[in-house]
Amino acid sequence: MRIFIALDIDNAIRERIARFVEGVNGFAPDARWAKPESLHVTLKFIGEQPELAVEQIKQALSVIRAGAAEIQFRGCGFFPTANSARVFWIGIESGPQLAALAATIDEKLSSLGIPKEDRAFSPHLTLARGAGRSGSPRRSKADRPNRTFQHLQEKLAALPTLEFGTMTARELFLYQSQLSPKGSQYTKLARFDLE
Repeated sequence: MRIFIALDIDNAIRERIARFVEGVNGFAPDARWAKPESLHVTLKFIGEQPELAVEQIKQALSVIRAGAAEIQFRGCGFFPTANSARVFWIGIESGPQLAALAATIDEKLSSLGIPKEDRAFSPHLTLARGAGRSGSPRRSKADRPNRTFQHLQEKLAALPTLEFGTMTARELFLYQSQLSPKGSQYTKLARFDLE
């Protein structure tokens, strides 16, 4: 089972983002655009795990005590660079609670043998990926200048900073990701409250 831990986003913010995507996706027609209903803020990607491990992960998450986190969705950018963009994202600004929550999850799951993250937590909301390209934010030797997002970048340069709203995350979810030709399908397996 392919799993990850994430925050859901408020419907009002999801709707604003959906309207924005409808207005700009024609400027990058070769990109794979995320469906609005699948948008989430990933805290920890775990990957393939057997059913028994999933139950252990649920148990580990159930004992985490963390406070709610206020999150602002604003701005946008491209990974790994604008010139060799593979991913178009919306920025997330938050106080220290969100990074602390991700670190707590990382620490708790490391006791189950799940490797810790080797890079700093960088919250973002992925809107689109270049067709046939990796979604990794890291630079790769295979990166080359590409034009997938060039027209979109030109249009965005003329806009003021994008503002999609602020929410308070009061719960996190363990998700299953099922890959298909139509894109990934996400299913919530378990919910955990934040205080």
